[in-house]
Amino acid sequence: MSPIRSATATAIASAVLATMLTGCQFGAEEQETSPIVIAADLELSGAAAPVGKAYQRALELKIDQLNSSGALNGRRIELTVKDNRSDASESLRNIGDFSDDSRVSAIIMGGCNECAVGAVRTVNEKRIPTIALAPASAVTTPVADRRYVFKLAPNAADNAATLTRELQRKGGIRKVAVLHSDDDYGREGLAVLRDELTKAGIRSVRAQSVRPTDTDVSQQVASVTADKPQALVLWTPPEQAMLAAAAAEQRDFSGSLFLDAAAAGDLFLGASARATERATLVFTQTMVIDDVIATTPAKAARRQWFQDYTASYGGYHGSSSFAADAVQLIADAALRAGGDPGTVNRDGIRDTLETSQLDGLSGPIRMTPDNHSGLMPQALTVLVARNGRWRLAG
Repeated sequence: MSPIRSATATAIASAVLATMLTGCQFGAEEQETSPIVIAADLELSGAAAPVGKAYQRALELKIDQLNSSGALNGRRIELTVKDNRSDASESLRNIGDFSDDSRVSAIIMGGCNECAVGAVRTVNEKRIPTIALAPASAVTTPVADRRYVFKLAPNAADNAATLTRELQRKGGIRKVAVLHSDDDYGREGLAVLRDELTKAGIRSVRAQSVRPTDTDVSQQVASVTADKPQALVLWTPPEQAMLAAAAAEQRDFSGSLFLDAAAAGDLFLGASARATERATLVFTQTMVIDDVIATTPAKAARRQWFQDYTASYGGYHGSSSFAADAVQLIADAALRAGGDPGTVNRDGIRDTLETSQLDGLSGPIRMTPDNHSGLMPQALTVLVARNGRWRLAG
């Protein structure tokens, strides 16, 4: 075992000791040895493929780490993956297939908002615990109609509040334009951002939407920057945010760029470095954990994750930690849920997920019966693009 994997296994074993002790109280007469099967419905082709592939890498790495850690009470995690091609209809077929497989303990869905919202009815009818990595609030609200659906991604209201505070902190910004994705999350983001801006006395002068499949956003950028706003907020997926930044630079836009958490992608900005220099991003600290002194076990675990992912794949993708935390939540829930050996206790896993608490790789995570969106507002921080990569602001 390599030094990195060895260090990771030790850290994971320590972190889940409490889970182990709890698990030992269940089924002491006969130890459960069946695998914990996690199914993943991801965008591995189509418009959202770059993020979907980052999720797949994170799932594989995290599962490898847990299986090597000795922390699963004699069990192993198995992963089965299907490509939804960034298409909600294909995603729904995948969810149906996973639900009908009695070996599957839970499902992890990718970042497609339309896919996650469209699967809610099937997930509830099939009573299969599902964690979506899509950020739209409609994924998990109203909770009464989404008992088996959970979400692990930054929340629009939290992002908007953090962005607005940063706009205020910079001072002198009175006109803001917004480019947003034409989906549930983008429309929700525009609404909550406008509310926050209004409370702060900042005027939102113009907004334009971009379709998920758009590969040219120059016209929309030209429209929102025509009135010379002092700031442009990009509330889109990563690839479109980088296209928009380049288009703004070509138009000699002199205002400040602000990016919502959904726009977070690779740590290193590559060809987009010049267009995004000094841009501000709201995201989790793990993206820049190498800028942070590891003063707590949770920060040490985040730093180790950052290093392991980078060592395995040659770079770091911001959203990877959400996928890894989803695996950890499901593994913990499966160990704690109990039930008859050799059978999958989906209801027990759901019930355990609903009260889960984890100081995760993404930040503090808390699920409750009234709130199935677990990422806490404290997980968000402010990053700035400097010299071709994201850095901790300040």
